[in-house]
Amino acid sequence: MMVRPTDELQAQDIVEPALDVSELSVEFPSRRGTLLAIDQVSMAIAPGEILGVVGESGAGKSITGLAVLGLLEHPGRIAGGAIHVGGRRVDTLTEKELTKVRGKEMGAIFQDPLTALNPLFTVGKQLIETIRLHTGMTKVNAEARAVELLQDVGIPAPEERLRQYPHQFSGGMRQRVVIALALAAGPRLIIADEPTTALDVSIQAQITALLRKLCDETGVGIMLVTHDMGVIAETADRVCVMYSGRVVESGPVADVIHNPQHPYTAGLMRAIPSLHDRVETLTQIDGSMPRLNARPSGCAFHPRCPQAGPKCVAENPPLVSTSTASAACWLQQGGTQ
Repeated sequence: MMVRPTDELQAQDIVEPALDVSELSVEFPSRRGTLLAIDQVSMAIAPGEILGVVGESGAGKSITGLAVLGLLEHPGRIAGGAIHVGGRRVDTLTEKELTKVRGKEMGAIFQDPLTALNPLFTVGKQLIETIRLHTGMTKVNAEARAVELLQDVGIPAPEERLRQYPHQFSGGMRQRVVIALALAAGPRLIIADEPTTALDVSIQAQITALLRKLCDETGVGIMLVTHDMGVIAETADRVCVMYSGRVVESGPVADVIHNPQHPYTAGLMRAIPSLHDRVETLTQIDGSMPRLNARPSGCAFHPRCPQAGPKCVAENPPLVSTSTASAACWLQQGGTQ
C-alpha cells in the first residue's frame, strides 16, 4: 500500500512510550512452592515523564524495576506479560542482547552510589569507558562528553573532577556521578531505585530537583522507585501505588494525593509528617505487608483495612478507572458486601 505524505507526518508524530509494561508477573520457585512476587502489573511511562512507584518494603517496587532491567536474581523469572522500552520488547532478549540495551536504552540509579562506582578507577575513566562502549566515540570526544555530563548534573570544576576517585566525592556528589553514568549514552528510560534514601534531607531535595530538570531537558522517562510519598508528591508526574506485588492505585500525582481512592493510598498519605500540625506520634497503618507464601485471599490489603467487607475477603478487586485515577478497591466498585 502506498503511504501518502500525510500518513508519513502522522507516523512521525507517534512517539513510543519510554516504558510499557503489560501484565507483568514475576515468580520465584522454591522448595515450598512457587512464590508470586509480581502479579500482572501494568504501567507506562511517556518520554519526559516521571512515574513514581511507591509502597512499603515488600510491595514489589524494586522487583518490577529489576525485571525491566533484566537483572532478576536466580531463581527469579518473568512468568508472564511483556516489557517494551521505546517500542522494543526487551523481556525476550538474551543476556548478550540485554547487555547491549542496558546503558544505551536503559540506565539505572541505585540507592548506594558506591555500588555503581569502582573505587580503583577515576570517575573520568569510568564515565569515558561507558560513553565509548555505548556510542563508539573517540576517546577525545568521550572525554568532552564526560565533562559536559558532569556539568549537566551540577558538579563544579568538571575537568578537575574527572581525574579524581569516588572516595574524593561526597555522598551527594557521588550520586550525581551515578546519574551522569546513567545518562551517558542518552537512554530512553532510567530506573531510579531509592536514589535519595542514603542522603540527608537537603541533598535529597537537590537530587530529586536534578532528576526533574534532566527529565524535562532530555526527554528521558524515569521510573522513580521509593517508599516516600513526599518525594513522589514533589517530583513525579504520575504515581503507581503497589501493594503485595499488585498495583492498587495509579493516576496523576495531584489527583491521587488529594483524593486517594484506595484505603492503602490514604494510609500512606496520613503517614506523611505535617509541618503545620505538631503530633507526638506519627500515624501508621496497622499490621504489615503479607509474606509471599502467606498472601491472604481476596484483596491482599483487607486484613489491615478498617473498611473491609465480605467481598474484600472473598474476591481480588480488578484495577478500574474512577473519577480521578484507577483503583483496585471494592469500595469504589459498588461496595464490599
